[in-house]
Amino acid sequence: MKRGKKYQEKAKLISKTTLYDAPEAVDLVQKTSLAKFDETVEAHIRLGVDSRHADQQVRGAVVLPHGTGKKTRVLVFVKEDRVAEALAAGADYAGSDEYMTKIQKENWFEFDVVVATPDMMGVVGRLGRALGPKGLMPNPKAGTVSPDVAKAVAEIKAGKIEYRLDKTNIIHVPIGKVSFGSEKLIDNFRTLMSAIIKAKPSAAKGQYLKSVALASTMGPGIKVNPNKISE
Repeated sequence: MKRGKKYQEKAKLISKTTLYDAPEAVDLVQKTSLAKFDETVEAHIRLGVDSRHADQQVRGAVVLPHGTGKKTRVLVFVKEDRVAEALAAGADYAGSDEYMTKIQKENWFEFDVVVATPDMMGVVGRLGRALGPKGLMPNPKAGTVSPDVAKAVAEIKAGKIEYRLDKTNIIHVPIGKVSFGSEKLIDNFRTLMSAIIKAKPSAAKGQYLKSVALASTMGPGIKVNPNKISE
């Protein structure tokens, strides 16, 4: 893929063979961001597991101390008597069958996260084909299936993100915006990495953190030393 002059100039600031410490990598991400808009900073973590095996899955959620800088729209599936509670907690939409119909018949997806109470999973389960491929299916491990709707919504609005392996055993997640500055980005990055390290499956053998890279939306990738994440 041919890159523009601006990209190539920024890429010269990075050594492709160097594994940077986290603070250096974060500084370089900010220096190499290209766009006029406030770019998202993303972490890409390759793990030494095989996601095809159930006992080597890595999935969970973590509240980033400084959020992601993105407004997250939350849809909550609850019984009618708890709709007001969900909306008061900050949900953008809350209800039951009406939203199931809207998704099925109107192909409506004006939300980023779906939360459901356990007693609503029968309804939500019917949306598996619509929500599953988009990674929107509520899951207890991610804290999006919960009897405590107010807490679940509040955490998501405060900056809770879900992390999960893709088919190539890589986790891709946002850790903030370029405008956050180094301190907040490092805080968020270390909080994320701590959660992923704690989520290491007992079945995982050998090196767990295979590679870690940071990049802004339009900028080049910067390799982070996986052995010096917390320094």
